Amino acid sequence: MTERKKMTLPALFKKVQNGEPITWLTCYDYPTAYFQEQAGIDMILVGDSLGMTMLGYDSTLPVTMEDMIRHSAAVRRGAPNVWLVGDMPYMSYQPSVETAIRNAGRFMAEAGCDAIKLEGGAEMADRIEGIVRAGIPAIGHLGLTPQSVSALGGFRLQGKGAAQAKKILDDAKALEEAGAFCILLEMVPDRLCQLITERARHCIIMSLGSGPHAHGQLLIYHDAFGLYPKFKPRMAKVFADAGAVIQEGLNRYVKEVGDKTFPQPENWFGMPDEEYADLLNRIQAGDTAKEVLP
Repeated sequence: MTERKKMTLPALFKKVQNGEPITWLTCYDYPTAYFQEQAGIDMILVGDSLGMTMLGYDSTLPVTMEDMIRHSAAVRRGAPNVWLVGDMPYMSYQPSVETAIRNAGRFMAEAGCDAIKLEGGAEMADRIEGIVRAGIPAIGHLGLTPQSVSALGGFRLQGKGAAQAKKILDDAKALEEAGAFCILLEMVPDRLCQLITERARHCIIMSLGSGPHAHGQLLIYHDAFGLYPKFKPRMAKVFADAGAVIQEGLNRYVKEVGDKTFPQPENWFGMPDEEYADLLNRIQAGDTAKEVLP
């Protein structure tokens, strides 16, 4: 891929204006970020999903700001031109507006992020407003919000009934009015996503399992490439089964080391015969000197 320009907020809105879908993936490490940059991904989310995909937790709740900053900084180094979003982890913004601003600022100052994302509807609008007033672009997250999964009754579709759907629609408007430049809709019905997208005036709507009518799509990288062994969400298409390829390679490695077919001469380094002979002489001389010592 040729050298690309840095993605900017005006460039994202121009894509929306031109009817060009925005591409968004999660990412948590330098080499994957490099590959995503080379593929031309528009946006990267360093999601608190790293608690599950990278750290092996059963939920996102144990993830800390330190975890998020470390991984976000690594991704920034691998993808300098992507629009990079840092995901605000559990309890990094819920306690107060001041707490939210301080932690959002850490993403910008310490990891070089371009924006932050936080979960919640109208009840979090003041956090969005405070962060935006501090000069930090902010993204809202509605529908299935993993940090609140216990209250939602598990990882399930949100907004299937009219009453809950109206609440999500109203929440989207509240977040937009608070200054969110983008809202992620996760696992809401496609027609609800379409309604919210059509009603948005100055806000980019992104879909994660919410149908084709948003301004773009987000997928969890590990779901899209077969790298998360615990389960495969319905909303995820496996674009390349990298997990199967890696498992096959690991099996071959174990076998070849076990049967001594690895390594081969091309896999190690030698030394010239004369240098090896000199080494043996030095060893012998040293051993002889030790023998004559009193």
